[in-house]
Amino acid sequence: MIKIAVADEHGFVSGHFGHCPVYTLFNVENNEINEKQTIPTPGHQPGFLPGYLASMGVTHIIAGGMGQRAQMLFVQNNIVTLTGVSGPVNKAVEDFLAGQLEMGESTCDHGHGHGDGHGHGDCHEEGRGCHE
Repeated sequence: MIKIAVADEHGFVSGHFGHCPVYTLFNVENNEINEKQTIPTPGHQPGFLPGYLASMGVTHIIAGGMGQRAQMLFVQNNIVTLTGVSGPVNKAVEDFLAGQLEMGESTCDHGHGHGDGHGHGDCHEEGRGCHE
């Protein structure tokens, strides 16, 4: 079984995993969604969310953008990060399950290189948001 958390902003994939109002969680078994629930975000506390979501059994997170440090913390918690995703939350999960999820550059762009999925900088941990 896998559990996917999507950074959700009014039904669409949020541009930043740590600043969304809610996470929509999908339990998936045999490539079929068997449960969906929405939980409020506990707030943006640097370093907290990876462990929090791991404690809920999350194995994958889908978001528009995420800083490099956060990505490393998710990896340390055995959570796969899928960034650069946009569009409706449900479609993102359906596309992921079908092997057709389109991931572009992270929307968390501060002028750093994004070609390898790294190098987003640590600006989020310094209290700055994605679009500042």
